[in-house]
Amino acid sequence: MEKIIEILSDLKSGVDFASAEGIVTNKIIDSIDIATLISAIEEEFDVEIGMEYMDNKNFDSAAAIWEMVQELMED
Repeated sequence: MEKIIEILSDLKSGVDFASAEGIVTNKIIDSIDIATLISAIEEEFDVEIGMEYMDNKNFDSAAAIWEMVQELMED
């Protein structure tokens, strides 16, 4: 999960992503950030994030993103 926090921190500095909740819902990151985040996650973890994962709940915290990545790596 450390790498997820690092990627998020590169997108938006000054946010404690380790404990932040609602990062999409509360507009801490925007749609451009999400596109960049998806690209970085796919490259870093060698996964493909399909349309079925395009839901705010999968991107609303570092923990939720990490859960999604772990699920993708199992496939």
